[in-house]
Amino acid sequence: MAVRTALVCETQVPLVRGGAELLVQQLVEELRRRGVATDKVSVPFKWYPKNEILPHAAAWRLLDLSESNGRPIDLIIATKFPTYFARHPRKVCWLVHQHRAAYELCGTEYSDFGNEEVDVGLRDRLMALDEEMLGECRGLYTISRTVSARLQTYNGLASTPLYHPPLLAPRLVPGPSGNYVLSVARLEKNKRVDLAVRAMAHLPAHLKMIVVGDGSHRSFIERAAHDAGTMDRLTFAGAVDEDSLVDLYRNCLALVYVPYDEDYGLATLEAFLAGKPVITARDSGGTLEFVQDGINGFITEPQPDAIAAAVARVDSDRALAASLGAAGRELASGISWDHVIDRLLSHG
Repeated sequence: MAVRTALVCETQVPLVRGGAELLVQQLVEELRRRGVATDKVSVPFKWYPKNEILPHAAAWRLLDLSESNGRPIDLIIATKFPTYFARHPRKVCWLVHQHRAAYELCGTEYSDFGNEEVDVGLRDRLMALDEEMLGECRGLYTISRTVSARLQTYNGLASTPLYHPPLLAPRLVPGPSGNYVLSVARLEKNKRVDLAVRAMAHLPAHLKMIVVGDGSHRSFIERAAHDAGTMDRLTFAGAVDEDSLVDLYRNCLALVYVPYDEDYGLATLEAFLAGKPVITARDSGGTLEFVQDGINGFITEPQPDAIAAAVARVDSDRALAASLGAAGRELASGISWDHVIDRLLSHG
């Protein structure tokens, strides 16, 4: 049947706005643009202490979204954990990510889950519930091959990646290569912005870095810069407006983006659309689905000196920087919303 009404389900952490929130905003707008009456359903989420996780998941399970004010809802689109717990006879999931701390991050410095009995029990319960709730979906999609691989590995569920362009895509255009590199990421531990600021210690003094974003890890990153002696070459810009971000992309030398096992990495595509090369790491996850070493950027070890060596290459050869950026722009320009919307609506 033709989908006339749809709800997009969002897990919302108050006062935090990142890639997942932008994805939901864009998805709602794109559905409306195609004539589908669409709204967003948002429920706050708190993951700490860990005994809050299941109650927050249960809150979504209590929701029956099959109609609103007497009007039938043809389709709901879940995004990240635990939105896919909601009840609806025609439920589709476009998975941003599950509760990663209980999955591939478990046992790493990026997770609060360990090998204690209570953690193991909660982890097993979350995995079982995910398999059941995601198994209810008529269509199961993800935002990247990286997320699909996790879903297959941990839950045995097959899914299809659907790539979407960044919100800024229509406004991003190439510009001159300036004497600064850019970091665009939330300042959280798994984004590893500290590696980028430490890399500056291995680069010539004429190069600067502008750090865009904010978060709970900012003081740690500032200490890392201070310890590396690079603080005077850094600008912590915080959360900038869209006009400023467009300008920063247009005039930078390159984007340094080295998160740990990123789900997707919109900053990668943003930089490419601005004609800039991207320097990322071998364990950065979703960025590796776009960055091709020596073709549109560089893939390095997640070490400050290795990151610096890649930056030095594009700094010393601006023609190479332009060539890499042009290849990135060609790749990113082929990603559109049409395929995403067509697949999601095919399950109405």
